[in-house]
Amino acid sequence: MHNKRVYDISIAIERIKNYCALQDRCQWDVLEKMREWGLQQSTKDHILEILINEKFVDEERYAVSFCRGKFRMKNWGKRKITNELKRKQISTICINIGLQEIDKNDYNQVLEKLFHQKKSTLKDKNHFSRKTKIANFLIQRGFESNLVWDKIRELSDK
Repeated sequence: MHNKRVYDISIAIERIKNYCALQDRCQWDVLEKMREWGLQQSTKDHILEILINEKFVDEERYAVSFCRGKFRMKNWGKRKITNELKRKQISTICINIGLQEIDKNDYNQVLEKLFHQKKSTLKDKNHFSRKTKIANFLIQRGFESNLVWDKIRELSDK
């Protein structure tokens, strides 16, 4: 997908406002989009300032909706969510506020659900190998390794 180069600031502002209105965006997303358009740095800074003042871009709101969405829709763990937000240069304060949106009971239920899903797909006879594969899967999904191993011990004893 190739975006046309934007030469008029007012057109760029309207296009980027529409882009931000479509879904929550962070400053990094907006700057990347404007970089694709080939805008100069001073123009990007000016447009970003307008977007922040008019509440089109709000890092805290973005972090909250990102955390909520990735956890509920994709069943990502806190580690994976945190790493993705850091990649988008979201502050640690905003990340922590976003992570507070995730309920501990829901988090444990999703962890348990993913554990049982993965366990049912494994055909290994060796239970050590099975546990390792389940742990690797859950850790890859972004769940904390200490939680994963505790859950494996807890559910394997049943």
